[in-house]
Amino acid sequence: MDEKMRQEIALHRWAVIAEAANMRLTSCERGSVVRQIAGRQHVHPDGTVRRYSRGTIDRWLRAWRAGGVDGLRPSPRSDTGKVRAMPELFGEAAALRLELPGRSAAQIASILYHRHGVRVAERTVSGQLRRAGLHRAALKAAPKAWGRYEAERPNERWVTDVLVGPWVPYPKRDGSARARLFLIVDDHSRLLVDGRFYDRENARLCQELLRRAVTRRGVPDVLYADNGAPFANAWLARTCAVLGIRLVHSKPYSPQGRGKQERANRYIREAFLAEATHRGIESLDQLNDWFTAWAGQVANRRVHAETGQAPIDRFQAGGPHRQADPALIREAFRWSVTRRVTRVATVPLEGNSYSVDPALVGRRVELRYEPENLAVIEVFLDGRPAGTAVPFVIGHHVHRAVAPPPAPAADPTGIDYLGMVAAAHDEQAGAGAAIDYTQLPLQPGRDEDDGDG
Repeated sequence: MDEKMRQEIALHRWAVIAEAANMRLTSCERGSVVRQIAGRQHVHPDGTVRRYSRGTIDRWLRAWRAGGVDGLRPSPRSDTGKVRAMPELFGEAAALRLELPGRSAAQIASILYHRHGVRVAERTVSGQLRRAGLHRAALKAAPKAWGRYEAERPNERWVTDVLVGPWVPYPKRDGSARARLFLIVDDHSRLLVDGRFYDRENARLCQELLRRAVTRRGVPDVLYADNGAPFANAWLARTCAVLGIRLVHSKPYSPQGRGKQERANRYIREAFLAEATHRGIESLDQLNDWFTAWAGQVANRRVHAETGQAPIDRFQAGGPHRQADPALIREAFRWSVTRRVTRVATVPLEGNSYSVDPALVGRRVELRYEPENLAVIEVFLDGRPAGTAVPFVIGHHVHRAVAPPPAPAADPTGIDYLGMVAAAHDEQAGAGAAIDYTQLPLQPGRDEDDGDG
């Protein structure tokens, strides 16, 4: 231990006992102060946080009375130089810490003892490692720096997300619904490719927006999404596979790749939703009309601070974009499941039963359908058409995953049933008239004179 450290330790010890060193304290009062000091945590000059026992504090008080601050300087240890005399031992301690940065000094001292039979104090190991710059705080992983990424051309990568918006009046639910904005942004141009507010959140709505975007702007190479339910499902995976789109999901708790989307969401909240809420939103359709106009006239035509171009100009500068055949688009957005044909040549789907070609009994077939219409099912065997599935018993016409919103409430008839009942009661009893209970007929089977006599 060098002289500077010994002096710092002496000053530290004095700071610990200074409150109890007051000569005006009685023995009882000093004992109470010492107990309070022993219950606290103290930051040592080597950076560690320590607690000191009452015996240690009393010993330091006696040393201070005997020699002042110099009496608080740590005395040379009897084992001083043992680690220095064995550089290979310290080298092994350093290697153990580098091998596993989380390994404590106590654990390293234990390993050294069991390997070499040399007992080294935990503080000695900790101090040696700290002076070598190998304390655990210094070995913590440095903050990871995320490199910036930008697609090289339009439609190379689309980023999709769901933005939870304001509450909107929704008569079909006899109240209000939380609007959710399904949004697609082109990574290269920052173009709002398409966006639409819905009253719920499911996989089919994501597909509906993607179909609109593909029809308007072409087919992207990559669709980048998070791991939410609307994006992490077999139906969207099939859609992207049919259209030749690579579906990429961001890693959980990893922000890379989401920065531009988050900035777009913040811009929409500040520049559009704040204004729409202030104006007053009357319906979901009105909100969508406003957003379509705002995206086309404002968001996609402003000069972007990072690219220096308007998103629509930067997007169109890429030339014609890859288009998909309408028949391929229709096929891509159908859902597909596999079923085994029963012995009576039927297949089940969503609680319904369908008849198929008897030649398919016992075979596994693929059913392709539009989830909004479960009455039309096409059958495929080994990728080739194998007829249609005829509804045999059908109870659900729409897939439950895309169930339509509740039916609107019936128009009120204006009939006040309870009011009529109350009016009839008042008319019979006489409105406002008191009832003379003496004139009420007696109960059957009872005499007028109900006395004991």
